[in-house]
Amino acid sequence: MKVLVAVKRVVDYNVKIRVKPDKTGVDLANVKMSMNPFDEIGVEEAIRLKEAGKATEIVAVSIGPAQAQETIRTALAMGADRGILVKTDEEVQPLAVAKIFKALADAEKPGLFILGKQAIDDDSNQTGQMLAALLGWPQATFASKLVVGDGSASVTREVDGGLMTVEIKLPAVMTTDLRLNEPRYASLPNIMKAKKKPIDEKSPADLGVDIAPRLKVLKVEDPPKRQSGRKVKDVAELVQALRNEAGVI
Repeated sequence: MKVLVAVKRVVDYNVKIRVKPDKTGVDLANVKMSMNPFDEIGVEEAIRLKEAGKATEIVAVSIGPAQAQETIRTALAMGADRGILVKTDEEVQPLAVAKIFKALADAEKPGLFILGKQAIDDDSNQTGQMLAALLGWPQATFASKLVVGDGSASVTREVDGGLMTVEIKLPAVMTTDLRLNEPRYASLPNIMKAKKKPIDEKSPADLGVDIAPRLKVLKVEDPPKRQSGRKVKDVAELVQALRNEAGVI
């Protein structure tokens, strides 16, 4: 079974985000970039499937500028077999991403397409669901456990009330949650080997996908600064502050 894994290049989660002065977006100049953490979990799960003999090939796919090759190389160093970069310098919104991934899935014929449940830059949480709808495949979102069988998979997913286990037929789309696994670190020998692994470059036009944005960002702002707390002398004063000042009761 071939496994496709989406890997997105995002601002590193340790970096403090700065909004541009004109409030049109986030300032990406001289900012450390890395693989989206949820996608990193997806790569690790694909590698574990291969180690268990359930997967035969792992293909890491990414969409973005030439620098996104670094993200694919990270996946290759972890254990992916090859990479595909859909190269574009334009903004690619979730629906366009899903259409590109559908075109790649039609060409590659994977048994499983793994995506992070969301990207930490836009938090859209849409691409996996859109991809499953476009492909007409079963989907299992927010997966915290995966067991692959013969032509099917059992997925435990996190819901508000606890855990839900569903069985889906393959091929399918799965999105990863944080508790699915703990991603491994790439060893130095594997990092060196990753430089020799192939990365195919395509463009959205090659795949016949129009990536023109359908949404327009009006303004990006920093979240309001958190106000300092204060001490109250008794419960009555606390209730009064919550009712009259905070307006929460």
